[in-house]
Amino acid sequence: MMFAKSGILLGPSALGQIVKYRRQLFPNYNFHVIETMAHVALVFYGFLVGLQMDIKSVLRIGIKARNVAVIGIIIPFVMGTILFFSLYRDEDARGFIFYGGALTVTGFSVLAKILDKQKILQTDIGKMAMSSAVINDIGAWFILALGYVVTGSTTNIHWAVICTIAYALFCVFYLRRAIGWIIRKLPEGQGYSEFFVCSILGGMAISGVITDALGTHPIIGAFLFGLSVPNQMLQAAILDKLDDFVMGFLMPTFFVVCGLRTNFRAMGSIYEIVGYIILFVSAKILSTFAATFFSDMSIKEALAVGILSNTKSLMALIIIEAGQAQQILNTQLYSLMVTGILVMTVIVTPITMLYHPSQELVPHKRRTIQKAKVEEELRVLACIHAAHDIPSVINLLGSSNSTSAAPITVFALQVVELVGRASSMLEVHTSGKRGSRSLGHEEAQTRQIIAAFDNYELRSDGVMVQVLTARCALSTMDEDICNIAKDKRAAFIILPFHKQRSLAGEMEDVNPEIRAVNEGVLANAPCSVGILIDRGLSETSDYAKNIVVLYFGGPDDREALAYALRMVDRPDTRLTVVKFIPGEGATDIDPMEFAEESHVNVHIDKESEKLLDEEFLNRFKISTANDKSVKYIELLLNDVEEAVNAIKLMDQHNYDLYIVGKGRGIVSPLTAGLVDWCDCPELGAIGDLLVTSEFDSTFSVLVMQQYVKPIGDGSVNSYGSMSERIGLGMDMDMDMQRADSEAGDVFSSFRRRPEHMPRV
Repeated sequence: MMFAKSGILLGPSALGQIVKYRRQLFPNYNFHVIETMAHVALVFYGFLVGLQMDIKSVLRIGIKARNVAVIGIIIPFVMGTILFFSLYRDEDARGFIFYGGALTVTGFSVLAKILDKQKILQTDIGKMAMSSAVINDIGAWFILALGYVVTGSTTNIHWAVICTIAYALFCVFYLRRAIGWIIRKLPEGQGYSEFFVCSILGGMAISGVITDALGTHPIIGAFLFGLSVPNQMLQAAILDKLDDFVMGFLMPTFFVVCGLRTNFRAMGSIYEIVGYIILFVSAKILSTFAATFFSDMSIKEALAVGILSNTKSLMALIIIEAGQAQQILNTQLYSLMVTGILVMTVIVTPITMLYHPSQELVPHKRRTIQKAKVEEELRVLACIHAAHDIPSVINLLGSSNSTSAAPITVFALQVVELVGRASSMLEVHTSGKRGSRSLGHEEAQTRQIIAAFDNYELRSDGVMVQVLTARCALSTMDEDICNIAKDKRAAFIILPFHKQRSLAGEMEDVNPEIRAVNEGVLANAPCSVGILIDRGLSETSDYAKNIVVLYFGGPDDREALAYALRMVDRPDTRLTVVKFIPGEGATDIDPMEFAEESHVNVHIDKESEKLLDEEFLNRFKISTANDKSVKYIELLLNDVEEAVNAIKLMDQHNYDLYIVGKGRGIVSPLTAGLVDWCDCPELGAIGDLLVTSEFDSTFSVLVMQQYVKPIGDGSVNSYGSMSERIGLGMDMDMDMQRADSEAGDVFSSFRRRPEHMPRV
């Protein structure tokens, strides 16, 4: 829009009034040359827009946003049509298509930048406006194509419409597959040659010629060809080569053409101009008010979304300029709409500054997986320090069994250490966002994360992904992660381990500094935390199919089992729960001897914990009694050595994923001897054993720590979100009632499991 304002200054509204200046720089005989360059720029621009547009994202938009978007197309189009005919003199009546179409546009990319700058992109209002803008963008391209068809062919309009639709379907169902087949035949790991990229551009040109011959415009063909490119890496390669050239060199000629055609003096009196602009602005607001009748959106929300939807993009200028180029709109109609487009976009930013999202934040209630109901949304913050963390994290998320009935929202957080005096910041990425032309290491890694999580979202049911980058100092990295988890109301944080499996099969330090970050998050997390250790599973499988939970007791083990229960609904997934029980020969351990070794002060009530474990396991056994994919085993062991040998023998079963609790506040006779020998205390005794011991199979380990609510003196309950007073004076009846309530949230969905569900 900045270039558009510059173009207006060059036109007859400002400097163009100087006759000598106009004749020297923009003589009439040169205008057709500039106009031709402008239309070439539009062809390339349409191709780039098609490359970056994700049609599948429309299918993931909620009903409320869909209603807002559809009504936001219909009502502004009708109002634009009425305003066109109110100004109509002897012009072509077909101009209402362009006038109404310009008012339907909501600029997705421009709106995203405004919302991100004002820190309201992740509010409900921001999400609603962004979701409806996606549909508005697609609708705008449809209206532009319709306008070109209707005005470009006066005798065979119906054939032009039929042929254009047929070509669009050809691009979607055949051309896209053909390009994908060609890409798969190329050698892997060698990138895309200049010849191949030029061949794609040649295909774009041919597509533009086809649509021009069909009676529309080359920009439509270029846009459809861009939509037909299926590979994200190829899209990124083309964008890196073309974007600077198109936006920095070609598109300014389009803005010059727009400015040369705009004449403020031809619009009428100032009162008429202000009146029409107010009507332009009210179109989107009235449409969102109308949407309240079809959804539960409040009037306040409708007003906010309506104002945000007035953000216009280049598409609005392209539509209105098409009407002028087709000699359908006169200078008055054209100039009035261009002025309205600029004013509508300019007023959005100052109005958003009045919006304070902090007053509408939803309380952070669900802080553990155990207390969250399966049919509720599970919000997960997945931290990524480097590219090698991506496969294991996505593998774990894929194992979590997201469905439309049990959705998962993933916040993929790229954590980057600040260097020098740079200031901390949190950046929210949109789908398909890319780096600069010469990519640095961080930008390349960001693109890889976005591509990987976009792919995970597309092939998963019930998953929503948002990629963020947090740049912060190493000393405050743990605090920033906790603050983001609290802001996003996450119930679970996934932390990558600081060691990685080498080619020789040994665990090697990748970034020792991450260890201190993980310890800080474990100590201050506002929700449950899991440290993920990859011992090669992500190289062999997309998700875990053979899962085992090692259960010794305590809140962390209950959280581990609660998370494992979310995974067993997959038809090809098996779950084994192994309960370790001290035998008669086991030595009793005084838990208070180990309290000082914990990271936090822990109040321990051995009997209450035992009751909670028994109640939890009883409900688990009852709810999975008829499920052949779930196996429950009890091992009666006498000492640490027997427990270690039993765990090492499990390697014979080729488990994909071991889920264990960290074991805070619970000291079993079967693990007490391991505590003194832990190389990684943040993993707990069993987690450290699984990481440091030698195993032949490849698997992942997830060490769980349940969120614990702090009590008065800064210490915490060992049994987390349960009553702080169990074992401190309350009777056992109340203890059992609260245990029943806690376990009931976890097992509610299993009691409703249909009998016909496939089982292995």
